[in-house]
Amino acid sequence: MSIWKLRLSMLGTLALIISLSTLIFTVLLSLAGIFDFLTLGILVIAMNIGQWLFAPYIVDAIYRVKPIPENENPQLHQTIADISRKSGIKQPKLMLAHIPLPNAFAYGSPISGSRVAVTEGLLKNLDEGEVEAVIGHELGHLKHRDVQIMMAVSILPALFTYMGYMFMFSGSSNRKNEGGNSALIGIVFIGFSWVLNMFILYLSRLREYYADRHSAAVVDNGAQKLSSGLAKIVHTTKMGNRSRSEKQNLNAFKALFIADPDKANADSATLSAMEASKGDLVQEILAKEPTLMDKVIEALSTHPNIVKRLRALQELN
Repeated sequence: MSIWKLRLSMLGTLALIISLSTLIFTVLLSLAGIFDFLTLGILVIAMNIGQWLFAPYIVDAIYRVKPIPENENPQLHQTIADISRKSGIKQPKLMLAHIPLPNAFAYGSPISGSRVAVTEGLLKNLDEGEVEAVIGHELGHLKHRDVQIMMAVSILPALFTYMGYMFMFSGSSNRKNEGGNSALIGIVFIGFSWVLNMFILYLSRLREYYADRHSAAVVDNGAQKLSSGLAKIVHTTKMGNRSRSEKQNLNAFKALFIADPDKANADSATLSAMEASKGDLVQEILAKEPTLMDKVIEALSTHPNIVKRLRALQELN
């Protein structure tokens, strides 16, 4: 997919999400003849904005994230400074997440500022060039304002879900006919929120491709380094032996990660038969064909299928 097609696809998906939401919201409220629910909508939006503003501190607590002093890892600080300069953005704060799984994520808010976190597992399992490419990907998210965009669109399904339940609960206390109409409108709201979520997941996957392209552009031999790094991340990440609470913590903000930990078992199954060396791992993955189940899992994920993602990177080489 060319860069212009990718941009148009993202803009088209975003426009579709907003226009469909506005249309269904206006039509259903007009049919219901009830505009008091707008107060609820304002409250839901306010709650989500508050969550966005303070989410970095929640992330820090869940993933045990701490700043990395420059004297502890001067090379990593120099790497993020160089890539920030090439990306044309202000250098974010470098953080370390005490997680054994290899991963990284960008996050932040106007209160906390921009941050990029790498996990202990990432620094342990990836070489210097691969870590550099992963950081390039995360800085791509910051440059493209993905945190803000995904936060804004994610408000919409939450709003429709709350509205749906309010209509359903209000219908139970109304007269029979009016109650039935309110319940039906509530069901439509909830059903539409699910449809909207599918579009938002698609937008999230497109933005992962876009961040991959950014890494390839600002890091020397970035496409190959990122391909190798992603292959190692997927191959190393396994959730099967982890406790339920640990899995919940890792999946709580999975959209932040460079690779979706919730898909780790499925992606690892794709690689389970591989006995090749790490140097050949990328080619082994590229030789696979995504199955129907892989495509279904991808449709429900915030991240692209690993095979498709590596193929897109190979086109940039």
